[in-house]
Amino acid sequence: MLNILWNTRGYFFWLLVVSLCCWILERLAPWRTEQKAFRRQIGQDFFWLVFNGHYAGVAIAFVSSWLIQQLNPWFGQWNVPAPEAIQLLSGSPWWAQFAVFLVLKDFLEYLVHNLLHHVPILWEFHKLHHSIEELDWIGNMRFHWMEIVVYKSLTYLPLVMLGVNGNVILWIAIVTTIIGHLNHSNLNFTWGPLRYVINSPRMHVWHHDVMLHGRGGQNFGVVFCLWDWLFGTAYLPADKDQPERLGFESMEKFPRALLPRLVYPLFKKTT
Repeated sequence: MLNILWNTRGYFFWLLVVSLCCWILERLAPWRTEQKAFRRQIGQDFFWLVFNGHYAGVAIAFVSSWLIQQLNPWFGQWNVPAPEAIQLLSGSPWWAQFAVFLVLKDFLEYLVHNLLHHVPILWEFHKLHHSIEELDWIGNMRFHWMEIVVYKSLTYLPLVMLGVNGNVILWIAIVTTIIGHLNHSNLNFTWGPLRYVINSPRMHVWHHDVMLHGRGGQNFGVVFCLWDWLFGTAYLPADKDQPERLGFESMEKFPRALLPRLVYPLFKKTT
């Protein structure tokens, strides 16, 4: 538990560093020059930055640690090793742990991201992220705390069995935050020859298009857009740079204030 909390605090420091760097880059070379630095709802997004970047992580770390302690005796009763005791990569060099964990984690999150768009109750939580109308770096942190629960729950078993060092996990979290911030930033670039492998602002902006270009949406990749090209969910038109409008259909019915957005999905009836 202490190691988890140390990593959480260490991550928040780097989250602030990465955020500041992206903010500076947007000031130096903005893609949409008419977009203001302190745009609409920027104050609310600073709340999501701090809440999701630190407090939600700490709370979920406490709860998940308690749940694991409650479940581990059940594995012992059935003569099955606890998932975190399997340690598939524990003897591997750090670079191998980093590469395997990053690729597997990102593939699993690509699948979960698909579920967020295709399962009605999960989409109600994910709507908060798609309520962004002016995309920039801090939009990466606008998401409902239940998304953390969903991602952690569905990726826990395959990832914990790898037995990756905690410091490696911390640096993977930092790298994914860098890519996530850049994907949402007001910057106009791709990764050149690697543009079909690594996600970018030019690719990800189409994920936020109010129009759907595939069943449930398009461009679900987080760090790697490779999954989208492999599984037919990629959309990157050659005739225009960015969508006409960001968001989702019937967004006018979605609450705009902070507190209603925190509780809205818990009481919204899905059809």
